[in-house]
Amino acid sequence: MSSEDQSIRGLFSKAESLREELAYSYEPNSPTYQENLEKAIATYVQCLKKAEDFSLFSPNETLEDITSSDIQYMSINYHLAELIQKVFTPDVSDRKAQLLQSRARYELFLKLLDSYDMLSKSDAKLLEAYNEDKQNFSTVSTTDAAARRDIKIKRFREEKELKQKLQHLKQNPKLAEQDDQVVRDLNLTNIAFMVHQTFQSLESLAQELHIISLAPPAPPAGQHARPQDGREDGRDKDGYSERLDGQLGGLRGYSGPILSSDGKPMRPFTLLDTRQTLTKNVFRPDHSLPTMTIDEYLEEEKRRGGIIEGGGPQSEIREEPNEDDLDAADAETMKARAWDEYVEENPKGSGNTLNRG
Repeated sequence: MSSEDQSIRGLFSKAESLREELAYSYEPNSPTYQENLEKAIATYVQCLKKAEDFSLFSPNETLEDITSSDIQYMSINYHLAELIQKVFTPDVSDRKAQLLQSRARYELFLKLLDSYDMLSKSDAKLLEAYNEDKQNFSTVSTTDAAARRDIKIKRFREEKELKQKLQHLKQNPKLAEQDDQVVRDLNLTNIAFMVHQTFQSLESLAQELHIISLAPPAPPAGQHARPQDGREDGRDKDGYSERLDGQLGGLRGYSGPILSSDGKPMRPFTLLDTRQTLTKNVFRPDHSLPTMTIDEYLEEEKRRGGIIEGGGPQSEIREEPNEDDLDAADAETMKARAWDEYVEENPKGSGNTLNRG
């Protein structure tokens, strides 16, 4: 084997190892992950350059002309497309450039396979549909719900069979060492599985690019997205506002329906769910808990006038008159005289005279 082939094999093996390490990482936005991601991308780019310099794939060849071990290098652009999508960037314009670059890599991958007639009939039709309308591409283009379901089930079964076949071949590495046809079958099956993943990724890319195209433009350089005093968005000096549009991801100035008649998003929006609220209510009591103590309730009722004080044995206890308080004594005397005069003018039984015979 030539030194060029060995160099390509070494680069590809190193890139595959880096990619597999990234697959087991749970912090895609961490600096370490992004650093390893850049290394993997750079290694795949070097491997791709080697393959192009050595003309491993030529339009004048057929699939039979490619050695079994070289078939794996057809997936370099596919892996690059996958990794480029994982590069973290907070800027919308940078994200759009990444998606377009990733889509171009997927296109190169499919174009290479198509030149060797390695696409199945269904995949070739999908590629044709994609080339006709990249922005609205979908793996299930029909509007018939039953037909869409059948197509999805069919592609799911095909993908499941490819996974099972790959797992069987990878679990028996000795077969590949003894038979070159097993190596060829393994690499071709792996490529076919990547084709399935490619069309799904192209559909996701089309949807994300459409949403990005509807995003509000970034504010000009040197200007804040919102004034410091917050008056422009309807807030007062304390930051309070009765407007609801300011709470939905900063979509001020956008109105109209969120989705079109065919279900496509017309503008950016935020999905709100009650998952956290439901989670909090899982372990709460099934009865209503009190919101105040008994003393607080009685105090509140007393304040509202709902409690009548007086009556009972305590009402018979009269305070001892203060002999030194002449005004109080005179008031008590006048009260007693008024009562005596009332009793004289209204003797007992003089009120009801209607039923007397």
